[in-house]
Amino acid sequence: MTPQPIDENTLFYGDNLDILRQYIADNSVDLVYLDPPFNSSRNYNVLFKDESGKDSEAQITAFEDTWHWNQLAEQTYNELRTEAPDHISQMIEALCGFIGRNQMMAYLVMMATRLVELHRVLKQTGSLYLHCDPTASHYLKVMLDTIFGAQNFKNEIIWKRKTGRGDTGGTSRKFGNATDIILFYGKSNANTFTHLYRANNPDYIEKFFKFVDEKGRRYASDNLGSPSPRPNLTYEYKGYKPPRFGWAISREKMEEWDAAGKLIFPKNKDGRIRRKRYLDELEGEPIQNIWDDISPISALATERLGYPTQKPLALLERVIKASSNPGDIVLDPFCGCGTAIAAAQKLDRKWIGIDITHLSIALQKYRLEAMFSGIKFKVRGEPTDLGAARQLAQEDRYQFQWWALSLIRAKPLGGQEGSKEGKKGKDRGIDGVIAFIDDATGKAKRALVQVKSGHVKSGDIRDLRGTVQREQAAIGVFITLESPSRDMITESVSAGFYHSVGWGQDYPHIQILTIDDLLRGRVQLKMPPQFGTFKQASRVEKRIAEQPELFG
Repeated sequence: MTPQPIDENTLFYGDNLDILRQYIADNSVDLVYLDPPFNSSRNYNVLFKDESGKDSEAQITAFEDTWHWNQLAEQTYNELRTEAPDHISQMIEALCGFIGRNQMMAYLVMMATRLVELHRVLKQTGSLYLHCDPTASHYLKVMLDTIFGAQNFKNEIIWKRKTGRGDTGGTSRKFGNATDIILFYGKSNANTFTHLYRANNPDYIEKFFKFVDEKGRRYASDNLGSPSPRPNLTYEYKGYKPPRFGWAISREKMEEWDAAGKLIFPKNKDGRIRRKRYLDELEGEPIQNIWDDISPISALATERLGYPTQKPLALLERVIKASSNPGDIVLDPFCGCGTAIAAAQKLDRKWIGIDITHLSIALQKYRLEAMFSGIKFKVRGEPTDLGAARQLAQEDRYQFQWWALSLIRAKPLGGQEGSKEGKKGKDRGIDGVIAFIDDATGKAKRALVQVKSGHVKSGDIRDLRGTVQREQAAIGVFITLESPSRDMITESVSAGFYHSVGWGQDYPHIQILTIDDLLRGRVQLKMPPQFGTFKQASRVEKRIAEQPELFG
């Protein structure tokens, strides 16, 4: 079945390769931004070790199978060799020939097959921005040159993502890494592009705009000579001889500027005509390929959500403003905490976001709902009934756990998403937590959450009661895929109530919530209003809080 164009803002849960092939139509997307997971702090030697090396662990656990050279990587490699166009299959074979079958090559193989699909879904006027780091940027550029055509390379953008000393000093034997790389390609030479400007440097203004005319307008005196020989622009004007290489403008333009009072004529005819460049006509400083004016997200930034690879909203706004128009479709196939889609929504673009973890999908939903009042969007790939929930639990119980916690907006515990600790560490009987403020002391209280996808029994409720008591929590929540037994319900009821001083209400101390009931909306968690479970994104009001950039 041929994919049809998507006509509504949509979040997809799943492998982006599958989503692209099944749901995203040819020539349907105006702009692709991707920031694929890759850990630049990992030692190069580790990345290039054979799979027998003991340090050959995946950078991000959610992609554990993807970034190892395993059966899937070998299969994808062979598909590229046999089914991709000749220039792509030759490129991937050449890379494998000198890199070898290892983690780096597994990463490049998985990226290559996705970049082929991203090229397919882009319109002829579309563009792709690939955010990466020096670990693999050189290989990725070779791949993009092959897939998009070297003639469609636009820029290698350098973003200064760090301030301060970074990793310099001490025993370090290199310069500090303070930048990321963004590779910018068009689908063709007809790619949509709007020149952007930023405020001029005050020192630049003071240095060059030193003159004031009779009307009080400030201006700079600019050279009108051509920097290289221009025989067709070598002409005399009002008795003034041309510069050595000729003028930088035609006679028609010279006459136009003369009539507008924008020329400076020296008293001596042997002098050179110069141009008046007025300060009030400046659009600003043109943005080039070095972006050092967008700060990284600091620990105290209001937009910081706690996601480890979160990018500044201003960074994505710049990309989207430059390479799309209102109403265009923006696609982020590795959308993480959703900065690209949030920027697209803010700038009146349509969007498609894809991620392979339910935690990321949950964070994106919370972020969009917090930023944009009354926003409507579709989520595809999440379980919508009990059968789909059971299937998810069988496929990946950790993804099931993250998804189940999102049903009540509980924050996962046990380590960062994707870390080995997050999957295998001791959770002390706690899978998630919800914070709330109850009384005048202002101290946060907690509801602890446990998720079960298999057989459950009354002993599980007794264990949860013990955990809540040990952790001095207010409420315990037991989310179960299976229906609770009568003994479990009796055990939970016997736990009594938590009395909220601030809200003047009693809430069940231990609560059992089934997945089926949560999906059908038959039950909801009984507790005081949540506070600080997830950091809330700042509300966006239309047409305000725009970046200080000017359109050219």
